[in-house]
Amino acid sequence: MTARAGGAPDPATPHQLLPGYPAPRHWRRVPVTGQHYVDLGSGRPVLFLHGNPSWSYVWRGLLRQLAPHARCVAPDLPGFGMSRQLRPADGVPDPYEAQLEGLDSLYRHLVRDGGLPERGWTFVLHDWGGPLGTAWALRNPGVVAAMVVCNTVAFPFPDGFRLPFCLRWIRDHRPVAELVHVTNAFARIAVRKGVHRPLLPAERRAFLRPYARRAERRAVTDAVRAIPRGPADPSWRLLEPAGAGTGLADLPLLVGWGMRDPVFTPDLAAEWERRYPHAAVHRFPDAGHFVMEDATAELGDLIRDFLQGTP
Repeated sequence: MTARAGGAPDPATPHQLLPGYPAPRHWRRVPVTGQHYVDLGSGRPVLFLHGNPSWSYVWRGLLRQLAPHARCVAPDLPGFGMSRQLRPADGVPDPYEAQLEGLDSLYRHLVRDGGLPERGWTFVLHDWGGPLGTAWALRNPGVVAAMVVCNTVAFPFPDGFRLPFCLRWIRDHRPVAELVHVTNAFARIAVRKGVHRPLLPAERRAFLRPYARRAERRAVTDAVRAIPRGPADPSWRLLEPAGAGTGLADLPLLVGWGMRDPVFTPDLAAEWERRYPHAAVHRFPDAGHFVMEDATAELGDLIRDFLQGTP
């Protein structure tokens, strides 16, 4: 994959290297930050936030399916995909705050320059995009009108939950993290173990293409290193509502869950159901972590009906 200086996508990138991804005419960037995103369709705004180590490529199937019904915007979070790393402002101590800054810039750009409304957005969140999107929605009450979550959390891990051993080793041991960074092992394993239906070789190469060079994959390892280490971790406070009546309990909520996920286990799906009994929960028994890959058509139909059924 090629890119222009400053992280802007190059429209000359051979599109056959990204099978199923929206064509370059749908590629955009935020002028201030260089954050790349795809923008297609018309109607109510739907923002797709990916996790780690994926990028907006993971949404390609849902984008095709939902673009006839909504204005679909799928950014690459700073440091992922075709977005350059976002340097935190002075006084911003951690990658969560830096990513929230990136979402602020993206939102302002889409409203000011992209013609999107200030309110009435639907967020579709996966993995690391879950806590980020939720934290941003809580900081900006009234913008998000509905939420779809897929194999993610928006609350501290419940008692008894433990990350897989390999993630804990990357998070807690810097030499291990550096080895994973050098070898790109985390991303290489994820594109194979994160799905129940194997991806085509060309799809795996497309997933990994943005991280081919060592300098372009720092955010992948940093995101693992930033996983909270316990219930007292200060990052969880980002998910606390600012006041009464501003939490997820007030939003229409759809949960689509891949039950073969080794990280976001079925117990976490049950925790969503316990915390938010108003949520519509759909379990996909033969889908893995990347539920949008394993159950594209079914999940797309659910989200389409969800959009049509929410004001």
